[in-house]
Amino acid sequence: MTMGLGLLRLSPKEFWAMTPIEFERASRPFSQRRQTAPARADLTKLMRAFPDQHAGG
Repeated sequence: MTMGLGLLRLSPKEFWAMTPIEFERASRPFSQRRQTAPARADLTKLMRAFPDQHAGG
């Protein structure tokens, strides 16, 4: 979020609408080393550990 909202100066709407690939491409010039996207298994673990919270239900 610091990268997107602070360094890239995206609005919250723009930040949350970006896909992970779009965000990676936008932030690439600020990265010191090339990294790959997280593996699907790692992403699934994170999604289980930190589920989205929906207001009112």
